[in-house]
Amino acid sequence: MSPIAAFDGGYTNQTVLKHLPHHTTAIGRLRQDAKLLFRPDPQTQKARGRRLCYGPPAPTPEQVRTDDSPWQTLTFTHHGVSHPLRFKRRTGLMWRAAGAHQTLQLIVIAPLAYRLRKGSKLLYRQPAFLLCTDPNLDPQIIIETYFQRWGIEVNFREQKTLLGVGQAQVRRPDSVESAPAFTVAAYAFLLLATQRAFGDSPHALLPRPKWIHPSPSARISTQQAINQLRAEVWSCGPGLDHFSGFASASLPTTKPEKFSFPLASAVCYANA
Repeated sequence: MSPIAAFDGGYTNQTVLKHLPHHTTAIGRLRQDAKLLFRPDPQTQKARGRRLCYGPPAPTPEQVRTDDSPWQTLTFTHHGVSHPLRFKRRTGLMWRAAGAHQTLQLIVIAPLAYRLRKGSKLLYRQPAFLLCTDPNLDPQIIIETYFQRWGIEVNFREQKTLLGVGQAQVRRPDSVESAPAFTVAAYAFLLLATQRAFGDSPHALLPRPKWIHPSPSARISTQQAINQLRAEVWSCGPGLDHFSGFASASLPTTKPEKFSFPLASAVCYANA
């Protein structure tokens, strides 16, 4: 299977679709009023003159959603939860923004129903219109790939809020360029180390505070990984193997125990 690039509607445009790398499939969200076209009919081609690149206008994605054609159903698993949904598929389409050499397929996902709480009014999300540059790709692969794209949005949010990418107080041009790259590289190493050390099991991490709701999580969050890293680094400074001694009773002696480690190292670790 060729590499697949999934992106939001902001990248479903002429600049991206007409300059895709070779053997790369693109899956992007499409506007509901996009003007799609059919492929030209070979029988209508003229023997002389300029050949037709595009056929007659095709229904817009919104028109495909509201027509009388039957819906197809599938169930896919995302973060350990099964989601049933309905969709429609149209193949043999073209779009001027993608170019005359691209044969596309359209996937229309029906609005998903949800409730804010048990017994409340049934609400619906917005429908999704997906455009794929591979006309023969399985619809289930298209839908699952696009839903996995949400991890990229979580990645951006964590880098900006937790790590502060782009907020470094630097002035030199070299530092302005290298500071975000360094932070992103550190973020990648943190996720890689967490995956190698604990896998997908959060049971080996530090216990969460009592005020956090004990809900099962599909993966180890970045905040949990940062807390684990702080615990391991700060415990190395004072020479402690664990933090259980912090909850012990007062020392039996009246005089405090002398520190056997340099205080300068402990201060550096505490301010890291």
